[in-house]
Amino acid sequence: MQISNPSTSKESDCSLLKKRLWIENLVSETASLESDILQATDVIHGLTQSPKTLSPKYFYDDRGSVLFEEICELPEYYPTRTETAILRNCASEIAHLTGPCELVELGSGSSTKTRILLDAYQKLNHPLRYLPIDISGGMLEKSAYELLGDYPSLQVHGLVATYELALQQLKSPPLPTRMIGFLGSTLGNLSPAESDQFFAQITTALQPGEYFLLGIDLQKPPEILEAAYNDAQGVTAAFNLNMLQHLNRRFEGNFNLQQFEHWAFYNQQEHQIEMHLRSLRSQTVQLRSLDLTVNFAAGETVHTEISRKFDLEKMQAYLKSKGLISLQVWTDSHPWFAVLLCQLEANS
Repeated sequence: MQISNPSTSKESDCSLLKKRLWIENLVSETASLESDILQATDVIHGLTQSPKTLSPKYFYDDRGSVLFEEICELPEYYPTRTETAILRNCASEIAHLTGPCELVELGSGSSTKTRILLDAYQKLNHPLRYLPIDISGGMLEKSAYELLGDYPSLQVHGLVATYELALQQLKSPPLPTRMIGFLGSTLGNLSPAESDQFFAQITTALQPGEYFLLGIDLQKPPEILEAAYNDAQGVTAAFNLNMLQHLNRRFEGNFNLQQFEHWAFYNQQEHQIEMHLRSLRSQTVQLRSLDLTVNFAAGETVHTEISRKFDLEKMQAYLKSKGLISLQVWTDSHPWFAVLLCQLEANS
């Protein structure tokens, strides 16, 4: 009778997992340094123009990431649970429509929704290959190991990179086809011009006949939308204000969070939620490592995010103009949210 050493067994398990995992870091130290310089320029430009702006990427320090996870669980915040419910209902149909396929996910994060798709492909005995793309290498590696532990046949090739860089580096999949997923209505955070640029990258990365899976938040009554971004517990407000704390730490700033307030509203003309930070008094703020002094008037705002809400028919027409044909669309009963499976047409 052979008795295995527990520590040896764990090392063996880890070694087996590593054989199914390949994480490729496309962001070199030099590129990271250049990125820091560009981000500093981004902050200086944003805070010295009128109206003032800051990129939503500054939401996501460690504290911001935790707060966003809390936002997704709030009763007022419908997008995450609604999209998840739609995916549970349509995942099997997606797997049947695409057949065996490599799943690429942009902004994979914890890969929670990915499991719904993997379960559907596994139930059909399709080979499982997952290519998560995220700028956070730590989060990507953690979620990859968790998935490998739960799916014994899964192969993971993670890319630590921006969307643009990763899409440029995609190679022909080892499976018959590929599907790029862009869930969570992240598309809503892009301006129309940024969306055009994004879809140019998507259609370049896909081969004719390959698939694109998109989740979008739909237009609905303003009171529902505004409640989702002004929750009773104040978590979204804390998330928005935390951006200033992030800048304080990163650029030696002295923002006083007590002198700003969260302001989110639905712009009906543009069909988008706008998030701002509003100065409660006239004040001066310094970011010492940027040698930057910023003056705020009482009531002046910093625009931190948009979240566009879409018309489903117009979105399908827009996608078609980019060469992406909607094969199937799924919504909830309201409908508040939609998931679209598209295919790149041959003559695009």
